[in-house]
Amino acid sequence: MVTINGEPKAADGMTVLELLSSMQLKPERTAVMIGGEILPKSDYSTALRDGDEVDIVSFVGGG
Repeated sequence: MVTINGEPKAADGMTVLELLSSMQLKPERTAVMIGGEILPKSDYSTALRDGDEVDIVSFVGGG
C-alpha cells in the first residue's frame, strides 16, 4: 500500500507518471513529494514502493 495525500492506495510498483496518469493529472502542472522530499520531474519514472508516503499538489491557473 502507498499513502497518497493521506489515503491508502494499491499503487506500489506504479511509476509516478503512471500514478499521475491514472489520476488524470498533467505532470507539468504537478508537484510530487515522496517521504517529505520533492521529487524532480526528471525522476517521475521512479517506481512507488510499499509504504511510500506521497503528496501530490496540482497547480491550477485562473484569473
